Amino acid sequence: MELDEINLAIINHLRDGRMPYKKIADALGLSEGTIRGRVKRLKEDGLLDITALIDPDAIPDQSIVMVGVNLKDMDLVKKGEEFSKLRGVISVCVVTGRFDLILTVLLTKDFNMVKFYTEEVAKLENVRGVETFVVYKSFNLKVPLPAS
Repeated sequence: MELDEINLAIINHLRDGRMPYKKIADALGLSEGTIRGRVKRLKEDGLLDITALIDPDAIPDQSIVMVGVNLKDMDLVKKGEEFSKLRGVISVCVVTGRFDLILTVLLTKDFNMVKFYTEEVAKLENVRGVETFVVYKSFNLKVPLPAS
């Protein structure tokens, strides 16, 4: 599914995540069923998630780290997908510069940096090296609430 003007308008109306489909339909001059169907397809195609996000500074006993990853090979997309499935990983980006990938990782009191590296990253092959950046304070960053 492509992000045409209608899909972008629907997504824009869903910024607060709680806008009723009927209200979006009325604003766009479309039927509620059309809105519901498009949102369903956007979600199925992986283009849209509607989820609660929180300021990581508000979550007790957790921290955010950014991890720069250097790989031994250039299969960046495949390796990015592998990293995205590791516990604690919120996002993975293929980047330019001195790293091949940049990860955003949520650590908790029960899942710390040592566990992330020894239990998760250690499972992956062709990792040349990693560098960790602890986030002391973030601005405009929102993350999912960790499962309890």
